[in-house]
Amino acid sequence: MESVGAQAEKLQPIEDLWDDLGAAQETVPVHDWQERELARRKANLLKNPASGLSWEDVKRDVRARYAR
Repeated sequence: MESVGAQAEKLQPIEDLWDDLGAAQETVPVHDWQERELARRKANLLKNPASGLSWEDVKRDVRARYAR
């Protein structure tokens, strides 16, 4: 069984990749269906703000789920 620190260390490259992709988002192709899905989700979030999660909550949940 891996320690929480070892699991967090494995997740770090993924977080770094997402950060890197986010910094260069104009170079990442987005398909029409993806734009429609994002618009649908944004509209849902604006109608029901409590339905969303913060990035910190998402990271905490992922770490808790996979740090076993």
